[in-house]
Amino acid sequence: MSPSDPRQQAKELFALTEISKAISSSLDLTTVMQNILNLLHENLKMDRGTLTLLDRQTGELSIEVACGLDLDEIRRGRYKIGEGITGKVVAAGEPIVVPNVGKEPLFLNRTRSRDLTKSNIAFICVPIKLEDKTIGALSVDRLFREDISFDEDVKLLTIISSMIAQAVRIHELVEKEKESLTSENIRLKSELKKKFHPVNIVGESKRMIDVYSSIDLVSTTKATVMLRGESGTGKELVAKAIHYRSERADKPFIKVSCAALPETLLESELFGYEKGAFTGASAMKCGRFELAHTGTLFLDEIGDIPLSTQVKLLRVLQEKEFERLGGVETIHVDIRLIVATNKDLEREVREGKFREDLYYRLNVIPVFLPPLRERKEDLPLLVQHFLRKANEENGKQIKRVSDEAWEYLMNYSWPGNVREVENAIERAVVMCKEEVVGREHFPFDLQAHITKPADDALVAQNDGVQNLPQAIENLEKQLLLSALKKSSGNKRKAARLLGITERILGYKVKQYRLLYIR
Repeated sequence: MSPSDPRQQAKELFALTEISKAISSSLDLTTVMQNILNLLHENLKMDRGTLTLLDRQTGELSIEVACGLDLDEIRRGRYKIGEGITGKVVAAGEPIVVPNVGKEPLFLNRTRSRDLTKSNIAFICVPIKLEDKTIGALSVDRLFREDISFDEDVKLLTIISSMIAQAVRIHELVEKEKESLTSENIRLKSELKKKFHPVNIVGESKRMIDVYSSIDLVSTTKATVMLRGESGTGKELVAKAIHYRSERADKPFIKVSCAALPETLLESELFGYEKGAFTGASAMKCGRFELAHTGTLFLDEIGDIPLSTQVKLLRVLQEKEFERLGGVETIHVDIRLIVATNKDLEREVREGKFREDLYYRLNVIPVFLPPLRERKEDLPLLVQHFLRKANEENGKQIKRVSDEAWEYLMNYSWPGNVREVENAIERAVVMCKEEVVGREHFPFDLQAHITKPADDALVAQNDGVQNLPQAIENLEKQLLLSALKKSSGNKRKAARLLGITERILGYKVKQYRLLYIR
């Protein structure tokens, strides 16, 4: 057929259009290349097409996809650069036409898919180039005829090979982006593990060491954990530490604050809803249980969950399944549950405000987080930690806390626990214009609750009358602090100054939760 035949030109144009569509329809390179060869076969009657790509690491050419070859024939299609017709095309970067493969000694027939003794087949092979580098070859078989010119076929295949090269480039860019995202994902997860590792939970007291031990223990299990402690003791931080030290560390960590959501919204947040389940439900929404599938769900302030929702929560824990609001499909989930509360759940159960069966289901492994007043020895570490953090966040260079301010900090009861410490230190850093934080830089409500020095405590109150045991306690505290200050914190010297044994001194220091800061 003549190259200028309108019908042939129409077929070629149609084939190019379909090939363009195939390239843009998928990011999978193998699928794209296979579709291209199928289109050449179906529209242009090209038989036995192969797409061979160069492995840049091994320097070997191998057939990636083929049309008209079985799997064994494809596996045999491997060449070194310069070997056979395909190898020479890749080496020279120029097309080669073999009018009759049966008469060409360089044609290796490596795939053994042709009978060269009876063959009347022409072989056309063109290079696939990307950025002036040959990355492979496109080859097709055509029935041999003496009077046919192959120039038009070479021209068409060269255009197609350029399109294939762009498909390869897109594939490489996508794979590079995937690798980049995977590496970034691994890096971020590593940082999360580091951030929430117990060594970064500030505290070296005996009480905190017990907490670290509990974290190590429960992290290796799938059991439900209940974190008990006052507000601001770091329950969420401990929950994250447990998650990121467990086998689910690379899975989702989903948090729900049960106290922050009204009863009407909490259930839909936990279990999700179907479109039209209620007014305003314009689309289906997955609940937190679904989002936490294969990962960890952290329910903070579990004591505030309403009784109506407690029933559904109990079912999820027992059956590992639920339905969205307004839905009928049963959804199965695999989650690790961690809950936290600052309430006396035992009293809530007695008063009928919390289901007893749910309480026992949740209270599998309780972990108690001590209030700061019971681990005052950790306060200096916390203050220094939050001082560094506030400096970084506010562009400050505060070096230390004054002795007077330290006395205030150590005698304050810290009802807001660690969270209150962080807020107080941040406020002090922001307000301080010097290099040393003073007493005046702390919030007024903090100063208002500071225990007054013992000599002020002895001043007559209530018409000159003061509670005698309290006055004696205040005096003892002041004498102990004075002795520790004079001895620079040396307990043996302080005990000698007070005329008591070091054991009694240690008992009194522990009793009054005193810590002298040099």
